Parts: sequence; C-alpha cells; structure tokens
Amino acid sequence: MEGMEEIHRHDQHEGNEELQQRTLIQHINDRSLKAVVIGLGYVGLPMAVEMAQAGYQVHGIDIDTAKVAKLNAGNSYVIGIEDDVVQSLMRAGLFTASTDYAAVAQANVIVICVPTPLTAEHQPDISYISAAVDGMTPVLQEGSLVILESTTYPGTTEERVKQPIEAANGWRAGEEFFVCYSPERVDPGSVHYGVKNTPKIIGGSTPACLNYGKQFYGSFLNEVVPVSSTTVAETAKLFENTFRSVNIALVNELTPACEQMGVNIWEVLNAAATKPFGYMPFYPGPGIGGHCIPIDPIYLSWAANRQGSELQFIQLADATNRQMPERVVKRAAELLEQNGVSVRGARVVLAGMAYKKDIDDLRESPALDVFRLLSAAGAEVVFTDPMVPVFRKDDGTMLQSRPAVPELWTGADLVIITTDHSGFDYQEMADHAKLIFDTRNATAGCRGGNIVVLGQPVRPEVKGVREQQEIVAWVGQKEMAVEDSAAHHEGAIDPEKDQGDAHGKS
Repeated sequence: MEGMEEIHRHDQHEGNEELQQRTLIQHINDRSLKAVVIGLGYVGLPMAVEMAQAGYQVHGIDIDTAKVAKLNAGNSYVIGIEDDVVQSLMRAGLFTASTDYAAVAQANVIVICVPTPLTAEHQPDISYISAAVDGMTPVLQEGSLVILESTTYPGTTEERVKQPIEAANGWRAGEEFFVCYSPERVDPGSVHYGVKNTPKIIGGSTPACLNYGKQFYGSFLNEVVPVSSTTVAETAKLFENTFRSVNIALVNELTPACEQMGVNIWEVLNAAATKPFGYMPFYPGPGIGGHCIPIDPIYLSWAANRQGSELQFIQLADATNRQMPERVVKRAAELLEQNGVSVRGARVVLAGMAYKKDIDDLRESPALDVFRLLSAAGAEVVFTDPMVPVFRKDDGTMLQSRPAVPELWTGADLVIITTDHSGFDYQEMADHAKLIFDTRNATAGCRGGNIVVLGQPVRPEVKGVREQQEIVAWVGQKEMAVEDSAAHHEGAIDPEKDQGDAHGKS
C-alpha cells in the first residue's frame, strides 16, 4: 500500500508540473504575467523597463523615496533610460513604482536587484538582500518565481533566499514556489550592449525552477544561457569581474616600470591589441571604480576563504588597484615640485569625478580617493565633471562642479584628468593649463608640451608655461633624432607619431 501511495503522489506531482507548465506558457504568451522588481538602480530600472516594453505589467519597489517620486513624475535618473520611455510605460499602465511590498501579493515573478556593497571590515554586505526577502515573504503568493540578480557570493541564493522562504511559508522550492539566480551584466554608458542583447546566465534551485526562469527571460531577451545551479551562476558572475580586476592590476603594476624603462605603455598595449587571438586589452588609470571590479573579487575571495582556500591573485590585484590613487597623488606632488610649486596650497583641478567615461556614477570612484588624498596634503582641490554636478565630501558638505572653461585651467597649478569624459575639450585644456597630468591618455593627439601622461616614459622635468623654451628645445632635439633615423630607414618611422612622448600622444 505504501508503494502505491508513493506512486500516486509522484503521478500527482507530475500532473501538477504539467499544469503549471501549461499555465506558465499561457501567462507568458498573453503577457498576463505580472512582475515586481525590487531595487530600481542601475540594474533594476533597466530590467523593469525591458520587461514593461515587452508587454508585462511591472511594479518597481525601492526604499529610496526620492527615486520613487522621480519615476512617478515621469523622470528617469539612469543614463540610457529616457524620460519619455518612463512616461509612455506609465501611461500604458505597464510600469508603476512605490516603496510598498504589498504589490508582491499580485506578482508572478519577483526580481531582486538590490545593492551588495562591502562592510567597513571589507566583508560582503548582503543586508539589502535579506531585507528584500523579509519584506516580500509574508505576501509572496504560491507559484511565484523569485530571481536574485544582485552580485553576491556563491551560495547566497540557496542560503538567503530559498531557505528563508521555505522556512517561513512551509513551501518547497520547485513545487510551491520557484527560485533562480541570474547575474546582472549591465555596462553603464554602453552604446552597444543593454539588457536585451546581453546573454543572460541563469541557474535554478531545481530543474523546474530553471525551466520557469528560462521561459520567462527567454520571452523578452535575445539569449538565455542556462547553467546547472544557482551557485554556478553566482560564481560565473564573480569570475567575470575578477578576470578584469586581475588584468587591470597587471597593467597598473607594469605602468610605473614602463615609465622608468623609457617605454610608452599605451603604445605597448595598442600594439598588443592587434593580436586577433589569445589577448584582450586592459588599460591603466587612477584606480578602479563602480560596483563590479572593486567589490566582486572580494566576494569570491571571501567565499573561498570560508571553504579554506586562499585566492592570492585576487588579494594582490585588489591591493595593487587600490594603491593607484596614492601613486597618482605622489606623482602629482612630484610634478608640482618640479614646477616650483608645493603641493600644500597648490590649486588643483580634477577633471572628472565619475568612475567611468560618460556616466554619472560615483560608486567607488578613484577620483574620490585622489580628491581626499590631495586635500589631506593641503592642496586646494576643486573639480569639474559634465556628468556629476555635485558630490558630498567626507565632512558632509557639498562640492559643486566648476564650469570647464579656459579660466578654470589657467587658474590651476595642476589639472589632473581622472575621468576621460567626451564632453571635455582637451585641446582647449592643453592650450590654457600650466600643467596637465593625464591618467587616462585622454590627451592623445593634443598639442602642448605641458602634458604628462601616466604610463609614458619619464622625461626631463616637465615645466609649466613659464619655462616652455626648455621643453621646445628638448622636443626639437628629439625631432632631429627622428629625422636622422628616418634618413637611414626611410618609411620606418613617422616623425609626427614619434612626438607622442612630448605631446601626450599614445
């Protein structure tokens, strides 16, 4: 009898799965499925918009009342999401926003896109994930799919999403509800890749969970990449950005060595990038920023340490990359002294505060560290950034961006290019600044002997406008050497390109 009852339960479960599958496909095909996105930042809002544009009714939840108010007024705060898109979706009844978890009770799919920063002790902080799960669990309806997209350590989805919901509601994942992990792959400011055309990795707690997630994402994204578990999906995300962190650290470590060896690292990297296989270019800079590269490797290292493994590459890369702002400030002080100006009291302009070109994101931006270190050294520091109008200093006061005009460059003892925004006129900057320290090779192609580029060979002391004659003489000698060499090796050297060291070219 017990065997017959077990067979009956098995057949009943299979029957329920078939019914759920048919219902799911129907809800997807007729777009009657309703979704909630928790966390409406750089990841959550683009995902919510993509779902709504595909015809799903989407409700966004965020604890930031200012964000919710902006969205309900039809205003976007994320680059790449235009105001008119938000307004049209709201008019069509496809997108709404609030701070209330009550909307989860009406949802079939809940996507969690909350922040996962580091604690003050450099440990994973998943408190936002726990808060989201706690907020949604009491009103979660049976049969719902919960997808975590926040970057986190391997095991989080099972430990902090699936198990708490099972314990609170007495359900089993894959039967009464479904759980997946699908890492975000947002590239802020990219004109080539967005939510729709970036392949979407997904792992499920059970095969039934994975099937539900594949069906849902596959209904509005170009490509879905299934993996065997949520843990594999979590680890894949961390490895993607650890790969970047380690390679950036390699270049950052090589940069000062190339300067001392008389080698232009930008020329080296551009030459190496011509190899069509087995190589991917990475470039030096003032440090690493954003959520991914400074943080994700630490999550992976922490998870490995928890299992007794030590990832030394990650630790070394993190230390190397985090030293870059200090290196930049040390070099800046040396350049000022060579120009007869002490760093204490020096007027310094930072050109760019965002962590990346042509975006407004300040998270983990190395320019913030450069600002702090220069200020601590006694410099008078201001900034200009076409994407960032204001930022909050450590003392709580707000600092406003200065207009990027000739008077700003002329009045500075040193301009440091910390972010290579397209909105800057670099030739105008070179024409008026006394001295420029370019940490991004943004001035490649600019004329002027007052430019020092991170990673270019260390040359005779760079002087300001007051001592241009010495530089002109030095450049002239270099040009003569090039011409003599060209006479013996016709066509082998382009004299214009060889002036790169003196003119900030790569």
